[in-house]
Amino acid sequence: MKRLIIFAGLLMVLGIGITGCYKDVILPVAGADPNAPPKQYSYKTDIAPLLNTDCAKSSCHVAGAQKPDLETAVSFNSLVNGGYVNTLFPNQSELYQMINGNMQEHMPLASDRQKVYDWIRTGALNN
Repeated sequence: MKRLIIFAGLLMVLGIGITGCYKDVILPVAGADPNAPPKQYSYKTDIAPLLNTDCAKSSCHVAGAQKPDLETAVSFNSLVNGGYVNTLFPNQSELYQMINGNMQEHMPLASDRQKVYDWIRTGALNN
């Protein structure tokens, strides 16, 4: 009888141990392939609102603060004429390097960064 109680106790401890060792697996959010053919994005409807919401808030990239000025009315000229966009070598654009480097925390979604990259790769048009 004593053996049966010990065996049942060990079996119960083993059962609790096995079911209690569940490990959560958190998979990263799949981002877009940066080498895939670029999609067409409109600066006015896709890129400017993104930059305005993520970068021109809290007095960061606004007039008189950090350059470039990313307020909607002047953001295109600030980026293109300020030398932040390189359409010949898009991955060398200062804008692309900033949003994938030090400023990535302000644009955390890979899909948003991919939109900016695709916009640069398709010629950085003011459309």
